[in-house]
Amino acid sequence: MQKKGNLGKTVRGAEKLSLGISIVVAVLMGVGIGLWLKNTFHQIWLLWFGVFWGIAAAILNIKKEYDKLKREWDKIKNDPRYKNYKINKKKDEEDDYLEKFEK
Repeated sequence: MQKKGNLGKTVRGAEKLSLGISIVVAVLMGVGIGLWLKNTFHQIWLLWFGVFWGIAAAILNIKKEYDKLKREWDKIKNDPRYKNYKINKKKDEEDDYLEKFEK
């Protein structure tokens, strides 16, 4: 499915924004569950247990997004259209200057 025009830009922006929102939501849900457990069982450590699980869920969301982006970049890296693209342009520019200097 190809995204075109302004709508496509909006969708891509929303996808990037969703990672930030999911981090906040995961931590808030963990804190909320921790508070509920603390008030239900009257144990303070259950609050910290909920906070820990919220942070762990946020880290898991980051890892999933990283893996997704890495797969996309690997597809691009193996694409024949980009096979001759040089990653380190600065080094190539330095080599050109050296060749001019040597002549």
